Amino acid sequence: MSETYWYTTADFTAADAKEPRLVCFRGTINTENTVNALPVRISADGRYKLFINDQFIQAGPLKGDDKVRYFDETDIAEYLVPGENHISVILLNYPADPAFGNHSIFRSGIPRLYFRMPDGFPAIRFTACTDRSVSFPPEEDGFAPLCIHEVHALQASLPGENAQPAVPLTREELPGILLPEKLRPRDIPFAQKIPHEFPALRGKSIPAHSEETIVLDAGEEMCAYLSLALSGGRGSQIDLLYAECYTGDGFRTHRTDAVNGHLEGYHDIYTVNGLENEVFRPFWFRTFRFIRLTVKTADEPLQIGSFIYEETGYPLTVRTQMPAISDGSLAPVWDISLRTLRRCMHDTYMDCPFYEQLPYIMDTRSEILYTYAVSGDDRLARRAIRDFARAGRPSGLLNCSYPNVNDNIIPGFSLYYIMMVHDHMMYFGDKALIWEVLPAIEEILSYFAANLRADGLVGKVGGVNGQSPHWSFIDWAAPWMDTAGMPPAGLHGPLTMESLLYIIALEKAAELWNYLGDTDRYFKYRNDADTVRKAVRRECMSADGMLTDGPARPELSQHCQVFGVLAEVLDPEEGRRNLLAAAADPDAAKCSVAMTFYLFRALEKTGLYAETDKYWDKWRKMVTDGCTTSIEGEYYARSECHAWGALALYELPSVILGVRPAAPGYEKISVKPVPGYMTHASGTVHTPVGDITVSWRSENGKAVPAISAGPDVLARILPDN
Repeated sequence: MSETYWYTTADFTAADAKEPRLVCFRGTINTENTVNALPVRISADGRYKLFINDQFIQAGPLKGDDKVRYFDETDIAEYLVPGENHISVILLNYPADPAFGNHSIFRSGIPRLYFRMPDGFPAIRFTACTDRSVSFPPEEDGFAPLCIHEVHALQASLPGENAQPAVPLTREELPGILLPEKLRPRDIPFAQKIPHEFPALRGKSIPAHSEETIVLDAGEEMCAYLSLALSGGRGSQIDLLYAECYTGDGFRTHRTDAVNGHLEGYHDIYTVNGLENEVFRPFWFRTFRFIRLTVKTADEPLQIGSFIYEETGYPLTVRTQMPAISDGSLAPVWDISLRTLRRCMHDTYMDCPFYEQLPYIMDTRSEILYTYAVSGDDRLARRAIRDFARAGRPSGLLNCSYPNVNDNIIPGFSLYYIMMVHDHMMYFGDKALIWEVLPAIEEILSYFAANLRADGLVGKVGGVNGQSPHWSFIDWAAPWMDTAGMPPAGLHGPLTMESLLYIIALEKAAELWNYLGDTDRYFKYRNDADTVRKAVRRECMSADGMLTDGPARPELSQHCQVFGVLAEVLDPEEGRRNLLAAAADPDAAKCSVAMTFYLFRALEKTGLYAETDKYWDKWRKMVTDGCTTSIEGEYYARSECHAWGALALYELPSVILGVRPAAPGYEKISVKPVPGYMTHASGTVHTPVGDITVSWRSENGKAVPAISAGPDVLARILPDN
């Protein structure tokens, strides 16, 4: 039987398989001289961290699923020294039951390491052992998607003391999700690691039989791997609390207000073993602005050597800088937005790094657009597009977040996926990628077509989360909190919003097919969209011309007017009137942070972009409140870092400076600044085809731009700019 390069540990028991467990594989590489290159391939059934000579090298693999698994290829030569080199690979293994463990990690439930040396080099002879001194309790009762925080008991023996030879596995012993044909190389860069330190703890000594509390401020929201160096102090207990901000009782104070607020968050608890060069390294990266250490020593004093944290995340290269604009209050908003995006980019996009770390489709669509606008980098976007295409359920809808081992379907999010693919077409024009994911798009549209009512509206396809197989989430608007983000009209029948999203998705799908050369499907989907458009006007419009949240329902929202404009159910004049009316109506549900991107698109489309000034107040308040990242929402502000709020990254270069694709693949470029309430702006926008510098001053409410770019880029710019 051929070698699979997969290994497991001999001491893993049935009881271990019911708990998250750390498993350590150790080996040595002997080199007489300097090695110029030594590329090794590594993967895991779960997650791994690689150390060489006690230096943390990298974590992985990329999150896959039951169809695709990833391996990392790493050249370890630069980390080796002549002589004996110690290799450690620590695995975090979760039970197979999705209820016990991280929601975004597909696994079989048995710890397995994939480690392949290059041809011509002997395989490492690993030993392996299970570490039962560490437990991973769920962070919260009920919904706990992370299961990454640790409780360490006092160790009875030194790590690895009871290790046994690792067990090589044959193909016949592998579960289906690990078969060699499912392994693919990493398709995005490795995460960055930028070192920082809390200098106040360097060399700090804490006496025996004492207790001390220390609060550390990183100065900004941070995602980082931690390393706390210790000496002595056997039996001491260190409680590390990670918090995004100071908070009051049920409300947010100024984020640094320690007088009127307190810290809330998740904990690691570490019991010190008293070793001479002991290091506490939590396996997973931690998200925090503040860390509160509560140290209780036993019979020995505890010496803290250092507390280092390595900032991590996708290595985003920002090529579009903050433009010079007349509204200086948006400069710190840009900083908040950029930091928010960075903190929500890892091996997938994610909704928030602190609480869930799940890639939701609606969130990801916005994050991708923000990434395009500031970097022109589509590698993580392509990965997301492919991941979501594999998230299909038997109904034809996509799981609303993926990778995710649990079923969770928000029908409207599948429609945002079609918009996401269309966005990629406009920026990059990759026909092969569109063909690859078209089956998923067709399944989505077939689902909605099959759920049309006789009157032409999308029928009732979801309900309140936990009370229906599907969750009709729209937004965390204040009047919708009791129904978990679903307009209450959904308790009585279909939602207008789901028909409006379907119209937009049909139009985007039509353009995808047109780009691929199928005009029959182009006209079919445009006709389908027009049929639903007429149904919405007929069934969901009140006597005064407002779109209601459902047919024959009295409830109104800003959202339906916004998407009524974007779906062209409302003409520009109707949209202008309805948007102003909804904003002024105290009873109408208002767009939260998440939906402000779409609100701004509707204001732009109806000539009301000057109204954006007042909506930026949400972000200006974040600045004055001491936020360093964008909050999740005004009415559901659990998360201090939610990347759907990184809106400035799109708005300033793409709308205020006006640089956007006008044809697939940026073959044609539109440079049409939208002044709104601004009086002037200038800056350079990076696009996938080159940089464009734009400068304008408002003249009678209009911006006449001066444009400079390379000759190839200038040739693509539409002449009517």
